[in-house]
Amino acid sequence: MSPQKHRKQYRRTPLRCGFAWVQPLLGGLLAAVFVACAPVGPDYQPPRQELPANWREAGMAEGGAVGSKALEHWWTLFDDPLLDSLIKRATQANIDLQVAATRIAQARAQYALASGATLPTAGLSGEYANSGRGSSPHQDLFQVGFDAGWEIDVFGGARRAVESAQASFTAAQESRNDVLISLQAEVTRNYLELRGSQQRLTTAEDNVAAQQKSFELARGRQLSGLGTGLDVAQAETLLAFNRAQLPVLEDSVGQAGYRLDLLLGLPPGVLADQLAGRGALPSLPVHLPGVLPSELLRRRPDIRRAERQLAAATADIGVAVARLFPQFSLNGMVGQQSTSLGDLLSSSNRYWTFGPSVNWSLFDGGRIRAGIDLNRARREEAQLIYEKTVLGALSEVESSLLALSREAEVNRSLAAATTAAQQALNLASGRYRAGLSGMLDLLLSERALYQAQDQLIVSSQRLNMNLVVLFKALGGGWEITADGPDAAEVEPAKAHPLAQTNRAGDSKP
Repeated sequence: MSPQKHRKQYRRTPLRCGFAWVQPLLGGLLAAVFVACAPVGPDYQPPRQELPANWREAGMAEGGAVGSKALEHWWTLFDDPLLDSLIKRATQANIDLQVAATRIAQARAQYALASGATLPTAGLSGEYANSGRGSSPHQDLFQVGFDAGWEIDVFGGARRAVESAQASFTAAQESRNDVLISLQAEVTRNYLELRGSQQRLTTAEDNVAAQQKSFELARGRQLSGLGTGLDVAQAETLLAFNRAQLPVLEDSVGQAGYRLDLLLGLPPGVLADQLAGRGALPSLPVHLPGVLPSELLRRRPDIRRAERQLAAATADIGVAVARLFPQFSLNGMVGQQSTSLGDLLSSSNRYWTFGPSVNWSLFDGGRIRAGIDLNRARREEAQLIYEKTVLGALSEVESSLLALSREAEVNRSLAAATTAAQQALNLASGRYRAGLSGMLDLLLSERALYQAQDQLIVSSQRLNMNLVVLFKALGGGWEITADGPDAAEVEPAKAHPLAQTNRAGDSKP
């Protein structure tokens, strides 16, 4: 037996019955031990936030409140079918909402990339080469092979990356929910502005018609010798002044309509015919939503997003810390190599390699440490953003409750003023026709009535809009299907609510 043939048999024999099955087994056991190690870096702890037990401006909610289920579709409380239709169409076609959906798809893909990094890789290769030198005969070389590798996540850097990607994916979903509730509020606000402007326009047109009659009456009395030129001039001045208000209100109606077109993803003017009919302002709901401060942490998408961004920033510290430690890999390859294609699959032409490898950066100019410090600072920023978001949410609710309460008082006063102004006009009109008072008293009474009516409509419009702001501040407009992972914890309020917060701990590598 030739030495070459003996050497080939010696290489082939262990592959069949000796080390071939022991080596992968040892490698697998080693990998299992490594993977069982806890990942480095701080473990995420949900933020603990002190919140008040109830709202400071909770007086508006007395007398009963709608449940959180009704808050999911709060606009239906206005009982306006056209508004319901506009919001439904905006939810389906709004471009900002579609952009938010693409960001969810990007975050989902990023999560898949991070998850894939924890799995082994495998591949096939094939190669043909023809080589020679000078006049020597050329030689063919055929080669096929299968290779596999696995970077063992000993210190948990890849697992932390998966945690970060998963939290970022959830944050992208919450961003979409935040866009959704903002969209619903904007559609409703612009619809209320359009209806309020239409109602003001109708009132202004009625007032112009009434003042036109007063002008004609003054001119008729002047021709009959019962009136003066001053009466006619005063009536004409007030008539012209109020006519000048009509284009302003028509502009408000048109602008609100164009904004609704944009929110629904439509070219300008498409909704004009549907919105042309001058409907009244939607009626206010009888009861307000009964949502406690503690519920904001799960109802407000911006708070949920900030909490998930904090979780992602915490996991990123672990990713950075893992770079301080060595990286272990298992690599293997088996293939066939021959100078003849017909002999390529022969067992004598087989080759293989298998074994672990380690890669450890011993000097990098402090870049890894700087990366850890960078991620710690980012986590601190995310913590502060979360705290600010919670405070902002509480402030928005309290402000909207206060504005709603005060506007309700204004509305009641204006309603009483409108009733009194109508009575004053009736008296002034009768006295003028009877010759007991001049035209000035009549004109002043007409102007006072018009101003009271116009201000009452504006107040009712603001009252509706303040209610929309409240619904949005409470996180209404979407259905909560799950509390989400690592939901933030709530602590009972102490003597000074929100004075302190306990931040998630951090561990030095």
